[in-house]
Amino acid sequence: MKRFAVTSLMIGNIVTGVSVLAPAGMLPQLSQGLGVSIRDAGLLITFGAIVLCIASPATAWLTSRFDRRPLLAGAMLFTSLAHVASALAPDYRTLLALRLVMLAVVALFTPQAASLASVMVPPERRGSTMTYVFLGWSLAAAAGLPAVTYLASHFGWRAAYAGIALIAFIAFVMTAWRLPRGIVGVRVDLKTWGALGGNPLVLMLLLITMMQMGSQFIIFTFMGPLVQHQTGAGPEAVALLFAIYGVMGFAGNVLASRIVDSWGAWKTSLAFSIAILLGIAGWTLGSGMLSAMLVAMLFWGFGFAAANSMQQVRLMAAAPTLASASVSLNTSVLYIGQGLGSALGAMFYVREAYDAMNIAGAAAIGFTVLLIVLTRPRVGIN
Repeated sequence: MKRFAVTSLMIGNIVTGVSVLAPAGMLPQLSQGLGVSIRDAGLLITFGAIVLCIASPATAWLTSRFDRRPLLAGAMLFTSLAHVASALAPDYRTLLALRLVMLAVVALFTPQAASLASVMVPPERRGSTMTYVFLGWSLAAAAGLPAVTYLASHFGWRAAYAGIALIAFIAFVMTAWRLPRGIVGVRVDLKTWGALGGNPLVLMLLLITMMQMGSQFIIFTFMGPLVQHQTGAGPEAVALLFAIYGVMGFAGNVLASRIVDSWGAWKTSLAFSIAILLGIAGWTLGSGMLSAMLVAMLFWGFGFAAANSMQQVRLMAAAPTLASASVSLNTSVLYIGQGLGSALGAMFYVREAYDAMNIAGAAAIGFTVLLIVLTRPRVGIN
């Protein structure tokens, strides 16, 4: 295995995460610059999630026998070019179209990177390696999202898109340079999907992923304008919230990578999902008080990335030979959760039902924790 190969996959996940999350960090600037409402700007996330949930399993099927090196490098190059075009978009409809096309391509990166990482290391290192690869999503929130918020608030949303284009190009160089040649995945066909659909544990884990993500995106999609409305805080405070969320997510994922091989994925998943529950519950109770919301974000951020990483590990343990397909399905339902959560959040936001939005998020993550408890393994670790 080439040195830094796994790191190149992690960097690609940074790009993927920033590409997916970016509009949440600059909703006010997109709204003002494009002459649309905050709700319409939020549809960049909702419609994007719909495309992602379809494209993730579709690309897993269409590209299952492609050499992973040119496939993943090409996805990063396309993403870079799409963000350059987005920075030059003349209106909202053009930006939306560019985003949907870009997300249809970048949807393949996370599941295929997970599949590639799983075959590049020995089985005993698979859990920690997978968690490391998914650190990219933590870093996307820790550094990428606050950077997007800063660039958009000080230099405009076009500068933010240009910045994403730059990191995507760096990811293209890294993947083209460091990934090994000639690695292809297991062919994905209808029998593969049928095998996954007949596995009760896989189906339950997919439901957990959807609920886990949806509960957070009820609030997260509109977090910037929500904080500004409820506390009167400016863009610097919003960037700080995103930074705390991301930095704690990074710390949580690092800790998860250290303990998952000894604790097991179920126990690790439960612990970090409880952290999300504590964070959203604290956010709900402290609504309107910036200091309380900042403290709540410490817990929420600590859990979000590690909990998602554990879902990937548990799915791979539940169906090891179907890893590429199961991870792509997990990514798909993750995006379904984003879409449903952001759509529900939009319903609350346009009605200015901010407290109801927070309560709905807390209730949904509470139900998710209950589902995780119900999937406690009887034998082995999953």
